[in-house]
Amino acid sequence: MTILLLVRHGRTTANATGILAGRTPGVRLDEIGREQARAAGRRLAGVALAAVVSSPMERCLETARALCEARLECAADPLAPTPGPVTATPDPVASGPDPVTPEIVVDDAFAEVDYGEWSGRELKELAREELWRTVQAHPSAARFPGGESMVAMAQRAVAAVRARQDRIADESGAEAVWVAVSHGDIIKAVLADALGLHLDQFQRLVVSPASVSVIRYTPARPYVLTLNSTSGPLRDLLPTGPRPGQDAAVGGGAGPATEAAGDGPASGSGGDGSPRRAGEGSAAGAGHDGSST
Repeated sequence: MTILLLVRHGRTTANATGILAGRTPGVRLDEIGREQARAAGRRLAGVALAAVVSSPMERCLETARALCEARLECAADPLAPTPGPVTATPDPVASGPDPVTPEIVVDDAFAEVDYGEWSGRELKELAREELWRTVQAHPSAARFPGGESMVAMAQRAVAAVRARQDRIADESGAEAVWVAVSHGDIIKAVLADALGLHLDQFQRLVVSPASVSVIRYTPARPYVLTLNSTSGPLRDLLPTGPRPGQDAAVGGGAGPATEAAGDGPASGSGGDGSPRRAGEGSAAGAGHDGSST
């Protein structure tokens, strides 16, 4: 159970210069990345969070802190502008004198892929290596020299999500919403698992800096509510009213209540809450623009 908001960190200095950061220490958000993280936090206005979990990498911790601070600012001033179509009526979940902001929990299982000897190198240089073609076409067979395999990365990420969502459901209820701030390939691996995709197909997914992808877990199956969303209020995508069932809506269903009232869903999703198609292929650890994680 639970609803997971997967947030990729904002743009970094490495992203901007075409470097595969990996686990290199000291890689931080640039000015654009900091604003992206704050914008992601503003999109969370009106969303009650049970937990905020982050990769230990500096760029993810910066993103998580900026996200929480921006969300808190929106809670203190519910009439402040928020991205996308949203009512100016104060939300009782986000407003009030003492809005709940969970402490950021660091979880090593959400850490960046250990790219080993590839870390810190230029993507255009790595693209000339034989392993690059394996990462693109057959990532389940890829192991980075001096680092980990893509299979090991996917297994630890998916196991971490499943274990933590069970714990959060027990502590906060089956429809609790939580945030995990992580990296491009980690998020793509979790999404591929939720979509029932083999790891060899996960390069078809796109996860941009500071994007949000939403998965609702149920005992029957996971539901991907949106993928690579970069604008619009996220509360419009979450279930409202009576607890939704576990069965899929045959024919697509009516969509979120706010959408029926005329507000469109956050970008990155289709009109019925289904994900839009993403572009195929990507650089190792990259967003759709070829920037590194």
